[in-house]
Amino acid sequence: MVRGKTQMRRIENATSRQVTFSKRRNGLLKKAFELSVLCDAEVGLIIFSPRGKLYEFASSSMQEIMERYRKHNEDVQGEKQPVEQKNMQNLKHETTTLMKKIELLETSKRKLLGEGLGSCSFAELQQIEHQLERSLNVIRARKMEVFREQIGRLKENVKDLSSENAMLLEKFDDLEQPKASSAEDQGEDLSIEGSEKSDVETELFIGLPECRTKRALQN
Repeated sequence: MVRGKTQMRRIENATSRQVTFSKRRNGLLKKAFELSVLCDAEVGLIIFSPRGKLYEFASSSMQEIMERYRKHNEDVQGEKQPVEQKNMQNLKHETTTLMKKIELLETSKRKLLGEGLGSCSFAELQQIEHQLERSLNVIRARKMEVFREQIGRLKENVKDLSSENAMLLEKFDDLEQPKASSAEDQGEDLSIEGSEKSDVETELFIGLPECRTKRALQN
């Protein structure tokens, strides 16, 4: 029958837990003994049961093993301390170097601003002057570049506005043409009506009153 895999969690049943503890304790003590004999290793094993009972195994003397363990820990801690001290010294050195660099940068900044120049020699003043000229040339070049970029953007905006204006004018012309055509048609109608009225009036009022009366009687 194949044994199932044991789940690594606390056994809830007290009896099963005690049985498992006894079996595994004996197996662990047996393995410690075999390791000390087969491999000539110095082994010390300490086990406390859930009820506080002590079980131990030592290949030689438990006291000697414990002393050797404490001495080993002290040696390891002693080796770590010099490494930590060296790291602290390196950090202090790096901090001091950075502080000096920051101080030099602050001094150079003040000199570039025209402050603290009383202690500068002629060569130092000339060097500062050249540095300022180079910085000024770089600033002017960048200024011209930005100026050209702004001009280019303005030209693009003007081009877009011109295109938009042309489109609006075309729409306006399209809207005005029907109005002009209707006005011309109305003018022609008015001129036709005016001519007809003039013809009627001419027919009615041409001639002397006597002739006009006779003509009316004939009609």
